[in-house]
Amino acid sequence: MQPFPELETTRFYIKQIKAADQPFIFEGLSHPQVIPFYGVRYYTLKATKAQMDFYETIWKEKTGCWWKIVNKETNKPVGACGMNFYNPEHEKAEIGYWLLPKYWKKGIMPEVLPEMIKHLFNTWKLHRLEAVVETGNEASSKLLVKLGFVTEGILREAEVKNGKRITLHMYSLLKTDL
Repeated sequence: MQPFPELETTRFYIKQIKAADQPFIFEGLSHPQVIPFYGVRYYTLKATKAQMDFYETIWKEKTGCWWKIVNKETNKPVGACGMNFYNPEHEKAEIGYWLLPKYWKKGIMPEVLPEMIKHLFNTWKLHRLEAVVETGNEASSKLLVKLGFVTEGILREAEVKNGKRITLHMYSLLKTDL
């Protein structure tokens, strides 16, 4: 199996999520300001093992990959980004990302995501990246547009989350858009 790709930007390392990162992943995916617009949440550190297994499985199966975003100065993780639902037949995948709230509005994702996106298009056989954003997550929608993603449409009441139907907004970026 090929080694997990490690990327970097001016201020951040983009590194493989390892088993020892479980407390950090739990911190993010249980944080009351992160989870309202995120697809998964965990109530205990132990339960977060399912997410760790997910990261490992998608990498082994070559259906995706996820990284932790690490501040070069402090060597502390600040968030995560990655790709899942890789479909080689249709040359597409979906991206996702999150940051701990204390790192919001510091230009982290506009710095990190282009490096990840460039890697995904150059390394995986991709023509299309998708991003799905819940209604109300204006910060994520603005970020995607800033990165060149095109708004494709609205998926009305497309999922059930916490017992309520939620509407999703679909964004895409094609290799030819770069």
